Amino acid sequence: MTTKRILILAGRGRYEDPWHDHAATSHVVAGILGDLGAVEVRGLFRDALDDLDSVDLLVVNGGSGRRDADFDGSDDDWLGFHSRLAGWARAGGAVFGLHQAANTFYDATDWAAVLGGRWVPGESMHPPIGSARFELAQGHPVTDGLGAVEAFDERYCHLRVAPGTRVLGTTLDDDGAAQPVLWVNETHGGRSVYSALGHDPRSFASAGHQELLRRSASWLLP
Repeated sequence: MTTKRILILAGRGRYEDPWHDHAATSHVVAGILGDLGAVEVRGLFRDALDDLDSVDLLVVNGGSGRRDADFDGSDDDWLGFHSRLAGWARAGGAVFGLHQAANTFYDATDWAAVLGGRWVPGESMHPPIGSARFELAQGHPVTDGLGAVEAFDERYCHLRVAPGTRVLGTTLDDDGAAQPVLWVNETHGGRSVYSALGHDPRSFASAGHQELLRRSASWLLP
């Protein structure tokens, strides 16, 4: 039986920020998914996808970062990276976006369609981090039989979900309105899962969150 290869891209340079420790959360996720295949954590640099054809599952754990050309290249310098990712995903690739994945790759025109939605600056937000509850819908392999996830985390609110995306998890904002935080997308040619959970390692201490990660990755793996 061939071992599945899981590549986790951890935010660096252009796609990191001072509010998230992408290296720490990526390594925690690697440990959780370790029984599903061979897991590698790699910094999110322009050459990070050079061997993408041998990857079975791509996990994106990066952020909004900085787009000034003198810092980590211009938008044009990153065109090859984003074209590679989008082409692979549309050809049947499996993508798992974590937390800030909805708030990254603003220079990539295809990213929202691949992920199934995104964070919208000036519209999306989150209340202060704290104990949170995430309700899960039934009727899909990712969530069937799982109860609500309780975790210390941020509650992302007012994310924009793309047409055709299936929402499987919600949380309540401070006004009591349900906000989508977990979805699956099969409209672009491949499969994607996005989970808004995972601000820092405290979120991944939740047994429910760990199981949700494993379920999501298992569904995505070919």
